[in-house]
Amino acid sequence: MSFQELFEQVTADGTGFGHRQHIHVTWLAVRQHGVEEAIDVVSDGIQETARYAGVPQKYNATVSRAWVQAVGYHAAEHPTDDFGTFIEANDALLDKRLLMRFYSSTALASAAARSGWVEPDRAPFPWVAR
Repeated sequence: MSFQELFEQVTADGTGFGHRQHIHVTWLAVRQHGVEEAIDVVSDGIQETARYAGVPQKYNATVSRAWVQAVGYHAAEHPTDDFGTFIEANDALLDKRLLMRFYSSTALASAAARSGWVEPDRAPFPWVAR
């Protein structure tokens, strides 16, 4: 499924597209495509969505990739076919500031992070260390 199809599936109930829905789309993409391909699917979809909304500057390549990796790690640790069950077991993913444990705001706001991958500057990701 494309990002648009995943997006439509998650937002079909009319709830909008907040952080929880972003995590849901990412979880679906990871389950369908695997982490590496999901990085491209989600990143391209978010970037296109931001462009379409007239706010292309809001897209951040590092943030998109880091969230896909985080969701992928937790999906592998807690396999389930139900998003509600998944997110209940991994409710830390609902914290929009989760990445701030690993990145300074300066690092995430940098041009390098917006356009490509930047390694965490506060602490390494536990899901990469495995």
